[in-house]
Amino acid sequence: MNDRTSRDVLTRTRRIALVGACDCPDRPSYSVMKYLLDWGYEVIPVSPKLAGKTLLGQTAYVTLEEVPRKIDMVDVFRNSEAAWGVAQEAIAVGADTLWLQLGVINEQAAVLMQA
Repeated sequence: MNDRTSRDVLTRTRRIALVGACDCPDRPSYSVMKYLLDWGYEVIPVSPKLAGKTLLGQTAYVTLEEVPRKIDMVDVFRNSEAAWGVAQEAIAVGADTLWLQLGVINEQAAVLMQA
């Protein structure tokens, strides 16, 4: 994704489900969630370990399907193998964008989201 495409996606995105959220402040998912919240995005943590708890003031859910509101973007903090299943869940809930972190590569998930 080039800079212009990234900017366009981030401009039209308001609600982000962060899959693989962690309550450890030294983990990248925590700092990214805090950063996105500070920039005014609504960020919904998705993690079986945190389900029903709050993280940075936001209620956590087990799966994307449990999130009670429309999701614009799914931001994935899971390994490459897990990205395929997360992409399937993202499509099932009608998310517009699947965002994989640097180093997380799953070509099949990318193709699935573009279909």
